[in-house]
Amino acid sequence: MLDIRRISNSRWWHKKNYWILFISFLVLVFLRISKGSIYKDFYYFISKPFWPGQFQREVILKSIDQESLIKLNLLKKDNIRLREILSLQASFSNDNISAAVISRKIGSWWRQIILNKGSRDGVKIGSTVVGPGGLLGRVNSTSLFTSSVTLLTSPESKVAVWVDRIQMNGLLVGIGDNYPSLILYSKDADIKIGDFVSSSPASTLLPPNIPIGIVQSVDEPFKSKQTAKILLLAKPQVIDWVQILKVKI
Repeated sequence: MLDIRRISNSRWWHKKNYWILFISFLVLVFLRISKGSIYKDFYYFISKPFWPGQFQREVILKSIDQESLIKLNLLKKDNIRLREILSLQASFSNDNISAAVISRKIGSWWRQIILNKGSRDGVKIGSTVVGPGGLLGRVNSTSLFTSSVTLLTSPESKVAVWVDRIQMNGLLVGIGDNYPSLILYSKDADIKIGDFVSSSPASTLLPPNIPIGIVQSVDEPFKSKQTAKILLLAKPQVIDWVQILKVKI
């Protein structure tokens, strides 16, 4: 009986080994025919937990959104700047001179800007310079290729102005800061915060009715005059292009 059992067990082992080899052969044949597609699918499932998850996806999408927002803001700024230039050019005669600001001294006592147009372009001393918003100042000197502009904020600047609401002429004087002083030679002048100031129709140096600024604060009357601080509409610290007016009074 013992010998019979040994022979039987031996035959079963050989039979099992045969089926394992046969199945392995079929698997290899299938992989050969499928060109490894089963292996690729298997790799797909075992690697899935290691794929970039939702967090990585959100980071990428956020970066894309930030990039798009930055590009949009840059385009908006360029659009605004170009609109200001076109609007400025359309507001005055085609005979006027467009110029770029190439240097600024707006925080010092002198307060001036340098333009890239000079005497060879027809710029003359005393010419009026305007930018987006209104009057900036007047040309005080020229070279062949450049010109210097004294800003309204400079202590050297004194221009005649007009306060529309009270129908009164005054004098705008630079005092070395960002808010020139308006002087009205009448202590009873009914000047108020928010009043609009423009170049005077009576001025012999400037064309009339150029916007200048609005009254920001009013001082106490002193003797026979009234003074106020003016917030300028044209901002020389941010303006890149100006117009030099050829109008002569």
